Amino acid sequence: MAVFNGVFPILPGKEQGGRDFAAAIMGERRKGFEALQTTSRITRETWALQETPMGSFMLVWFEAPDVEKAFTDLATAGNEFSIWFLAQVKDVTGVDMSAPPDSPLPDVLVDWTS
Repeated sequence: MAVFNGVFPILPGKEQGGRDFAAAIMGERRKGFEALQTTSRITRETWALQETPMGSFMLVWFEAPDVEKAFTDLATAGNEFSIWFLAQVKDVTGVDMSAPPDSPLPDVLVDWTS
């Protein structure tokens, strides 16, 4: 199982938008989120909002057999939920997840399990 551990910047003043986005994922949009997780074979995912002197960030961690496939599934699904999800990410962070990033995925240095 592979892991993704990444940081997404929160645009200034969008912290509540990030909280609202996460609440929707665990609330009224949960079925769509779970369907996407099932498609991508994501077995666990966490989000944390971290406020720092350099601004706020959304820390995202998930576990899946193929991290790149999980991102491709999201970017190409084209259903109502994924379109909404991608729009929320772009609104809160400014990151366009429908386009491949210019840089590689984060390099996981430690992934320890007992």
